Amino acid sequence: MGAVLITGMSGVGKSTVLAELARRGHRVVDTDEGDWFDPASPHEPLWRRDALMELLTSAGDKPLFVAGTVANQGEFYGYFTSVVLLHAPLEVMLERIAVRDTNDFGKSAAEREKIIADTEQVEPLLRAGATAQIDTRQPLSDVADEVERIAVA
Repeated sequence: MGAVLITGMSGVGKSTVLAELARRGHRVVDTDEGDWFDPASPHEPLWRRDALMELLTSAGDKPLFVAGTVANQGEFYGYFTSVVLLHAPLEVMLERIAVRDTNDFGKSAAEREKIIADTEQVEPLLRAGATAQIDTRQPLSDVADEVERIAVA
């Protein structure tokens, strides 16, 4: 089975959807956790090519769901069967970030400004590379159902 990339801006719900998919018994990897980033990249997070390629070429009998948003993710799109962009209005994302306790990113004013700027500049690039888009304002179970349908299509 193939790998599905779940991408989107901070606060859109990538980790939440991934946790739901894991609860349903799927193989999942959140690249915000672990040793996925290249330490030689001081400005923007970049995936480590060797680590990601090892993950993506590991065969499995179930789909693999990988979540993350990094500057070099487009280099890997050809290895994913689908690239799913999760999206929500900026106000919704900022509200989620303000109340979440699973990730500290976005708590400072400077980080919120970065999120706003990235939403304006980066999200259109993610949208252009996506094979599917899902609005995460709908119930989590509906979002996860849609991601599962995309994985088996």
